[in-house]
Amino acid sequence: MTLNKQAMRTLYRRRAARYDLAVRIYPFFGFRMERYRRLAVDALRLRPGDTVIELGCGTGLNFPLLRHAVGAEGRVIGVDLTDAMLDQARNRVRRSDWQNVDLVQADASTYDFPAGVAGVFSTFAITLVPEYDEVIRAASHALKQGGRLAVFDFKQPGHWPESLVRFATWLNKPFGVSLDLAERHPWESIGRYLTPVHFQEFYRGALYLAVGER
Repeated sequence: MTLNKQAMRTLYRRRAARYDLAVRIYPFFGFRMERYRRLAVDALRLRPGDTVIELGCGTGLNFPLLRHAVGAEGRVIGVDLTDAMLDQARNRVRRSDWQNVDLVQADASTYDFPAGVAGVFSTFAITLVPEYDEVIRAASHALKQGGRLAVFDFKQPGHWPESLVRFATWLNKPFGVSLDLAERHPWESIGRYLTPVHFQEFYRGALYLAVGER
């Protein structure tokens, strides 16, 4: 069963302190997480001085890549639903003395996007938002001309045996994943509100990168 927002917030509050450690399990199953994150950030085609928004930024695992892309003169805005996850992100920012990373606690569905940003980014997060279509629509309006939105996320693979799909869902249950989420297709929303410029599947169709440009 899909978790409601309060349940999702509670789940990630419990997991926040050990989240970074927990995701280290994925490479043991063949998920090349660092490569996937780099590909997604590279797809944004950010330039020094740009502003990029990360939706569902969590503990800030993507911040080093995003900061490298926009440079010291650029700006990274991390948005997350859960205070405890942002506390971990804030610690990461403080330890690294990053002066150009801003953190915002907000529901992505009601977040007030600043206008004219160069990129909007989400990894393993936007599918968990029931209003993902409205979020992508709002993000598309916030992008400047030529700006890009990139989503890297899970999806139900078309050719996996049902037993394997159920096992993968069980494996990701601690992060709020359920079979119901297979009905959510953020890549279709990207095609609805932006010009699709890239779509690529990974891990035999269980992961995808979708990119749209304004």
